[in-house]
Amino acid sequence: MFGTGEPVLKLTDAAAARVRDIMDNAENDVLGLRVGVSNKGCSGLSYVVNYAKELKQFEEVVEDKGVKIFIDPAAVMFLIGSEMDFEESKMESRFVFSNPNETARCGCGESFSVS
Repeated sequence: MFGTGEPVLKLTDAAAARVRDIMDNAENDVLGLRVGVSNKGCSGLSYVVNYAKELKQFEEVVEDKGVKIFIDPAAVMFLIGSEMDFEESKMESRFVFSNPNETARCGCGESFSVS
């Protein structure tokens, strides 16, 4: 929880179901998924989702709908108040983020910026 009592990141039912599915098929030493941001893309930042095999120092842990999401400490300020969803179509499947901190997003939706 980040200061306000609210989690840094909320999950939709679809995101939680996909995380559960990923975890059911992961190696035994995986604790959950880690969400962070990296410097990349035409807008400057991109969301990154990886396996979390350990709790890193200063990480926030969001436990919601039966799954654990580890928030990279460097990403917390960019993710506060965000919602993680999962979308699937005939052409792709991916986690998507609704982030109130975004001030711009590139046309392809792969990167974002904050002020």
